Amino acid sequence: MQEQARQQVIDFLQQLKVERRASEHTLSNYQRDLKQLSFFCQQHQLTAWGALSSADILKHIAERHRVGLGSKSLQRELSAIRSFYLFLMKTGQVYNNPAQHVKAPKQARKLPKTLDVDQVNALLDAGANSVLELRDVAMFELFYSSGLRLSELSALDLNDIGKHDKQLTVLSGKGGKSRLLPVGSKALQAIQTWLKVRPTVADEAALFTSARGKRLGNRSIQLRLKQWCIKKGIPESVHPHMLRHSFATHLLESSQDLRAVQELLGHENISTTQIYTHLDFQHLAEVYDQAHPRAKKTK
Repeated sequence: MQEQARQQVIDFLQQLKVERRASEHTLSNYQRDLKQLSFFCQQHQLTAWGALSSADILKHIAERHRVGLGSKSLQRELSAIRSFYLFLMKTGQVYNNPAQHVKAPKQARKLPKTLDVDQVNALLDAGANSVLELRDVAMFELFYSSGLRLSELSALDLNDIGKHDKQLTVLSGKGGKSRLLPVGSKALQAIQTWLKVRPTVADEAALFTSARGKRLGNRSIQLRLKQWCIKKGIPESVHPHMLRHSFATHLLESSQDLRAVQELLGHENISTTQIYTHLDFQHLAEVYDQAHPRAKKTK
């Protein structure tokens, strides 16, 4: 690709970072996806972004599919390409978006794994035996109490928790969006217990810190949850997002209020939240099969 084409990618990523406040994770993905498109252009002697047609984008996606990329990854790559061309169109550098009508091959949507209420209680009531475990319990309680994403929990500051009004302010939600969430009494109690023993040398802002007082990162939180399950003899392989899924599923089973669950999870589109209705139906179907006299399977 020509130097101008490379500069256009740099300008696009800068616009994502500054104007749209995209996360480092998103920026890294977009940069990698556009780099793959650049390789395609070099192989097919396309020197400018305006030279690509819909047929070229379709061929690129087909080639990526042949090397083993799944539907979800291909959809993300197409999303990055579409966003890039929208930027080029708005700045008057190209006149059409060749990726606009290109679709990735569909893949069956997998239902997220969840824990039932008894499993959640077993995980959270296992008992803490150290300062760090008190911190861990507070983190796990908050995951399940408010349905947080991993990145949202690690970014929490002390001032984000309203102890008296039992509220939590998420300032670093997906897409840079903030939201206000309720905090359950169990989670609030666990947080208050942690704050009493939180290291005095800790990062002044961070809610959850390491033994050295530094903000706890995403990977460290994942490892602590894994170690917790092993140490407490919990057979299920639990990850932070499973607690978020369990929060959404249990709330929807009890309330049937899809819009409320959407707001609590911070989903931009309700279609994303609707996957939990499939989980709920799956649960109802299992109960039906076991309980209905004309539905019971013969052994």
